[in-house]
Amino acid sequence: MGTSRNVERRTILKAAGATAVTLGLAATTGCGGDGGTSSDGTVTIRYAWWGAEDRAQRINKTIALFEKKYPKIKVKTDFQPYTDFWKKFNTQASGGNPPDVFQNAIGFLRKYDAKNVLLDLKAQVGAGNLSMDGFRAGLDTFGEIDGKLLGVPVGSNSMALVIDKPVYTKAGVTPEQGWTWDDFDAAMKKIRDRTGRAGDTGPYNVMYLYDLYLRQNGKAFFTEDGLGFTEADLTDWWTKAKKSVEEGFYADVKKVGQIKPKSAVTGELSGGEFTWDNFTVRYTSEGKSEYGLAPIPTTDGKKTGQYLGSLMLSASKRTEHPKEVAQFIDFMVHDPEVAKIMGYDRGVPATQAQYDAFKPTDEVNKAIAAYEESLVASGVLEPITPHPNGADICEAAFLRIGEELGLGTRSVDEAVKQFFTESKTALVA
Repeated sequence: MGTSRNVERRTILKAAGATAVTLGLAATTGCGGDGGTSSDGTVTIRYAWWGAEDRAQRINKTIALFEKKYPKIKVKTDFQPYTDFWKKFNTQASGGNPPDVFQNAIGFLRKYDAKNVLLDLKAQVGAGNLSMDGFRAGLDTFGEIDGKLLGVPVGSNSMALVIDKPVYTKAGVTPEQGWTWDDFDAAMKKIRDRTGRAGDTGPYNVMYLYDLYLRQNGKAFFTEDGLGFTEADLTDWWTKAKKSVEEGFYADVKKVGQIKPKSAVTGELSGGEFTWDNFTVRYTSEGKSEYGLAPIPTTDGKKTGQYLGSLMLSASKRTEHPKEVAQFIDFMVHDPEVAKIMGYDRGVPATQAQYDAFKPTDEVNKAIAAYEESLVASGVLEPITPHPNGADICEAAFLRIGEELGLGTRSVDEAVKQFFTESKTALVA
């Protein structure tokens, strides 16, 4: 999960751009070309994903295991940084030549289903080529849209508050499950007054956090075909954000921009920030303090609105090899050895077999696992709200316009009107 601001964090974590030669990702020879079948019955499928060098190296190792188990299936690979991936994918899909199987996210399912790009994998489940058993915490239905199975989760994550633990200790703040937004606001003031830092980087342009806040209040960011909140709702959210920046509770957006690619937390501008739990490895590698995961604040002391998100594997409707693609997806989400190789690179493994196979030894990944286990144990997890066609454009607009608000280039009213104008266009298209 997690595009926009979180996508940037993914790409910051590792330097992208390694060539196919350095990664050993050149096309397999002796096969029948893209999507072809050779004279001995060997087929080649194309697999594409976004990420950076170390993800590519890990995935290449898992592909070697797959090809050993299925010697009649060869996998030709392609990877790009996030934005480049979707540019290339759009070109391929528009030309009728998308990869057979590819990494996907919830915000793109309806978009590409509407474009007739995605294969409904339910037939392959019925044929026994893909199992949807053994998934953790309801993730088996995460990729279902309108009764069709359009994506299979490979890992899970959930929103969390990453904190600089010594800063929170110095401020005398101890976040606990069930704390409220009023408690959070009080904590921001204590951090500012007692440590000289802003309490938070600023949650006002994190779409997935605002979704949780809306869900806590009986709404949601998206419905199946549009936005699930009003201009008045967003005006309240962004008015509070602007005031919090002015009062020093949230970090100065200009200063945050000046230290990029370093985060405001590791750059010692803020005491914490909201992000996906599996991104927390960034902070330890980037900063010099001790960082931890804190629970999401609530409206009523109980409901967090949280769900497990996930990256997924989807298949092209135009693939000539749906059986082989399904077998590939099945292997990637169920085989224990794959989990040992991938670790938490794409989130906590989605299936129980893979979750049990990889036991992290470092403190950061142990904390991620413990955090997700606590969410399951506390019973706060709910189904994710639907994402309509155009959700990806809305998310990008929310991030950009929120930053413009923080920089002072738009008033709250202007920002709200601009977001709703762009979203209306995106969701009708």
